Amino acid sequence: MGNIQEIRGDLSLREVRIAIAAARFNSFIVDQLRSGCLDTLQRQGIAADNITVVQVPGAFELPLVCKRLAVSRRYDAIIALGAVIRGSTPHFEYVAGGCARGLAGVSMEFDLPVAFGVLTVDTIEQAVERAGTKAGNKGADAALTALEMISLMRALGAE
Repeated sequence: MGNIQEIRGDLSLREVRIAIAAARFNSFIVDQLRSGCLDTLQRQGIAADNITVVQVPGAFELPLVCKRLAVSRRYDAIIALGAVIRGSTPHFEYVAGGCARGLAGVSMEFDLPVAFGVLTVDTIEQAVERAGTKAGNKGADAALTALEMISLMRALGAE
């Protein structure tokens, strides 16, 4: 039968360049995601000089800014942070769906990890839980995802 080859990413990288695109809308939540993200990156040994944070008006604008960051070819990964909280209108679906599709498109078009640290929740309470209380910090999770994906992409080699 032979040996199955398994390829995995890890978190051992230190010399990487990361861009964080953080939405200002719902900043009371996104600020917590950004703090968790930055803390995690620095705990993993990523130097502050290798991290760029870009403020974006809202989650819907994240894909365009992430595309511009990707075009620059200066970053090994991009982390998108935002919070879309459902209201009583269909606005939520347009913003959340457009953001998710746009970020996935950037990742595929540029063969670049784009970590999805955008909360899409029904209530403010759910957002608070995912920004550092009961459900952990999704900004920190996105940071770890970005690092693991950089490692995995490097292990898989160039396109």
